[in-house]
Amino acid sequence: MITLSSINELNDTKVALEKLKKDYPDLFQKLLDMVFLTRAFQFKYHYLGCLLMNEDPGANTPKFANGSVLKVYKRELQKLKDDLDFPVLKQTFSEYKSTGYSKISQLVLGTTPESLVGASIIK
Repeated sequence: MITLSSINELNDTKVALEKLKKDYPDLFQKLLDMVFLTRAFQFKYHYLGCLLMNEDPGANTPKFANGSVLKVYKRELQKLKDDLDFPVLKQTFSEYKSTGYSKISQLVLGTTPESLVGASIIK
């Protein structure tokens, strides 16, 4: 998925994520763990976003991953979704969906908004 983000949109998303981190530190840590796991498994960040939002990941579904790896990934994802505060996270992803799930994930990792400005095809 190609997304084009403005610096204002990215800064707004970053502020929302910082608020989430401050107000719901345990939830944010679970999200951060999932983003790290996504990167470690070399899955697309868009795949994570789609699963969080109950959307069809389509072409972003890992084709090379062993079934047991996907099982571990989805089990860890379910722990995040089972968090009582998960609706807050889902609302944040929904509000900033136009930023793109990939860029949201990179902001969670601490990437600066300035480095994410413009077109992106990172998945």
